[in-house]
Amino acid sequence: MRVLPLILSAALCALTQGAAANGFTTLKGHGGPVMGLAANTVGDIASASFDNSVGFWRKERPLWLEGHDAAVVDVVFAGDTEIISGGDDFSVRLWRDGESELLGRHRGKVTDLEVSPDRSRVASASWDGTVGIWSLRGEAHFRFDQHDAGFSDVAFSSDGKRLFAATSAGEIVIYDLATRDRPRVLVRNGFGINEMILGPGDAWLAYGAVDGVTRVVDPLTGDQLSDFTLDRRPILAMAFDPVNQQIAVGDGHGYIMIIDTGRWIIVRDFRAMREGPVWALAFDPEGETIYAGGLDNVIFRWPVALLDAFAPAENVERSFLRDADEMSNGERQFMRKCSICHSLERDGGRKAGPTLHGVFGRPAGSLPGYRYSQTLLTSQIVWSENTIDALFDEGPDHYIPNSKMPMQRITAAQDRDDLIAYLKRETSAEGE
Repeated sequence: MRVLPLILSAALCALTQGAAANGFTTLKGHGGPVMGLAANTVGDIASASFDNSVGFWRKERPLWLEGHDAAVVDVVFAGDTEIISGGDDFSVRLWRDGESELLGRHRGKVTDLEVSPDRSRVASASWDGTVGIWSLRGEAHFRFDQHDAGFSDVAFSSDGKRLFAATSAGEIVIYDLATRDRPRVLVRNGFGINEMILGPGDAWLAYGAVDGVTRVVDPLTGDQLSDFTLDRRPILAMAFDPVNQQIAVGDGHGYIMIIDTGRWIIVRDFRAMREGPVWALAFDPEGETIYAGGLDNVIFRWPVALLDAFAPAENVERSFLRDADEMSNGERQFMRKCSICHSLERDGGRKAGPTLHGVFGRPAGSLPGYRYSQTLLTSQIVWSENTIDALFDEGPDHYIPNSKMPMQRITAAQDRDDLIAYLKRETSAEGE
């Protein structure tokens, strides 16, 4: 396999280094929330972000992999130099040498990816109620289309012959990859299951759910082995450290719980994020460091042994989670509806959407360097007070259907007026 290039042109990315202090580090460069993380065997990190990109981090320096048309939700390594990614654009992509190959496409958001033990194929879970099995060796792909609920997570058995899949209906089912028969139900939780970890040799299966449940079951019978449910919800991320035999569990309140699987006890319960959820977790190959991602556009890294010594992490840059009383109503509308995808500065940074700098009077789909949808490229819209008002009055799904913009509305006329006034003031290009 060829090695990903490490010397990057300035046009591709700006090299950024983490700011280290007492073992705590942040990896900066993404332009939106970090949705997925993975580590390879030599300590490189792959990251998936709401900014539509995949980051490949070697010695804290990123190579940006661009190819998705919407938020990237998950990443896995198929080898030390091969990355698989899946996202809100329904696609599963394989990356080699900075270039992507489309492995397959679902009919809904891709929620999770898992590489088989022999690295011959990757499984993908999707909200469309299907599980995809994509070959990495040129063999035929196939899909399981037999479930009514959306899938949220997948895990191969240690021999690669079975696939465990978790659903938004609260079930974990098992597929036989040889016979492709209808799946057997292993777990019925009652609330959606977001995450699973299958232990070495299939000795146990841990799962986390929307209702805050964190349980460990026998992967053959479904019988409960341990329960680590705490008074927080939901469980949004899990990772396993095979060196120290520990599970990390991230939740919607910003905590990371570390479970020792040898003694089945909680050894750490750490407030990782001051605000917002933990969406992504990964251990380094030695199990000495844990990486986490969430609403902020940075990746946080802590030494596992010192987790309890650090205060909750927070981004040093301005966050869209600022207190409402610090903002005017127009700024508040922007922060809630726009800031996660759009910047107000001329250099829009790595955001999912184009910068709004100079937006008034600009034809839709005309900003150089941004990958617009065909809908906006062929649109006759010119952004003005009237068109921006109509956009949020009707909602993007009605005003510009089939664009990348998420479905949202601002129903109150005064809120729209205040947003427009704020944008006119903050995005003016006069005098430049």
